[in-house]
Amino acid sequence: MTVYTTMDSPLGELLLVGEESDTAKGGTALVSLSVPGQKRGAVVQDGWLASPEAFAEILAQLRAYFDGTLSRFDIEYITAGTDFQRRVWTALDAIPYGTTLTYGEIAQHIGAPRPAVRAVGTAIGANPLLVVRPCHRVIAAGGALSGYAAGPERKQQLLDLERRAA
Repeated sequence: MTVYTTMDSPLGELLLVGEESDTAKGGTALVSLSVPGQKRGAVVQDGWLASPEAFAEILAQLRAYFDGTLSRFDIEYITAGTDFQRRVWTALDAIPYGTTLTYGEIAQHIGAPRPAVRAVGTAIGANPLLVVRPCHRVIAAGGALSGYAAGPERKQQLLDLERRAA
């Protein structure tokens, strides 16, 4: 069963979408986390059940992250994607809190050729787990905050939060 809830955050209202899971802390695996206006962000669908209690553990971790007291999420999530996307997303999960890498460094990390940098950017842009899977930690080679589905202002907010708390 698909469940959802919302949460106020420094980025605006977050929409969390999940699926019941016997193995996830709190019983819900995260499927999507997005903000209004986000490119490819989730939208509540008919048949989804509003269930804030299903997200108690995830919400607690998000609050701790935004408070600067949590640097690594321990959340089960479910994502569908191509093999290439999953390799990129795994590389995102490995970026340490408070640091950044470039799109080229991600391509190199997954063993993709230099021309694949654009494909890496596309895979990062398809990340359905804003904040939790730290795509905000990837920047352009020149340091620009390009390519964040929730906008460069939110990307800067997250990077600033992590630098202050690190």
